[in-house]
Amino acid sequence: MTEKKISDISITQQGGIVRNLLNQLKLIFRLMGDRRVNIFAKLVPIGALIYLVSPIDVISVPIIGVVDDAALLWLGSYIFTELCPPEVVAEHMQALAGNMNDGDTHEDIVDAEATDIKEEL
Repeated sequence: MTEKKISDISITQQGGIVRNLLNQLKLIFRLMGDRRVNIFAKLVPIGALIYLVSPIDVISVPIIGVVDDAALLWLGSYIFTELCPPEVVAEHMQALAGNMNDGDTHEDIVDAEATDIKEEL
């Protein structure tokens, strides 16, 4: 039989759609408050939010209109993070990842054996 080789690939913790959405929102708020981000880049998420709350809609079909709004919000957040300086985005993403992994240290692991104790009544 062949032995399995341990790879150096690390897999990040996936939290699902809600966690990814919250992290993306946190990233956008952090980038909006950062002075190193261009003021014109900050207009992209503001414009996406204005489009979301405005009564004017490009596509007025009931189901497709909702998908249109969600796609525009996603596209606006994607374009905004792409327009931001990469080192600033990486810095904020690292800070957000550090907040998520506080309890994931190996120092919390205790190697012990369990023993059943029978109580006499």
